[in-house]
Amino acid sequence: MMARDGWLFVGPALAVVAVGGLLWLFGSRVVGGTFAVIGLLATIAFAYFFRDPERRPPNDPNAIIATADGRIVVVGPHPSGGTQIHTFLSVLDVHVNRAPVAGVVRGNVHRPGKFKLAWEEGAGSENERQDLTIESAHGLIHSAQIAGILARRIVCRPQVGDTLRQGDRIGMIRFGSRAEVIAPGGFEPTVKVGDRVKGGETILARKK
Repeated sequence: MMARDGWLFVGPALAVVAVGGLLWLFGSRVVGGTFAVIGLLATIAFAYFFRDPERRPPNDPNAIIATADGRIVVVGPHPSGGTQIHTFLSVLDVHVNRAPVAGVVRGNVHRPGKFKLAWEEGAGSENERQDLTIESAHGLIHSAQIAGILARRIVCRPQVGDTLRQGDRIGMIRFGSRAEVIAPGGFEPTVKVGDRVKGGETILARKK
């Protein structure tokens, strides 16, 4: 399955394939073939990047799960309290983001910022980001989609007042990025720096 955002890229790539086919039939076979190959390769690349596999959240009401696929790069205290857990997404990772807990959306705020490399120190706090706050059975849970040097478009669809199930799709970040989840006090991290996680499945923290 492909995320719907992918059609903005796959559609034009398929159009290039079609143009190449027409040129091959009615014009220059060399030019037409070149267009068709370039369009086909672009279609495959975009379809792969925007893939949207099904995920099965764990049946654990005391768990906070990963919002994104990738590698854990930060596990530690957050300045405002709780434990911050950051996941770095390379361009090869699935970029569809998911709700870390079930609950009601209480905040969805866009914060302009820089576009530092997503794995650089300071990227989590200085880069452009979308902050989502969910009121769960365990209180307010904060998560964020953070842009990187290539990720210049953050999509976050939930609106304030929406009810989310754990693991629901909430949006995506295009082309390499970073995701943050803040586990409140009383939760213990279940991952460490360097671990690979799957959005919608891997447990990041569990209530003690």
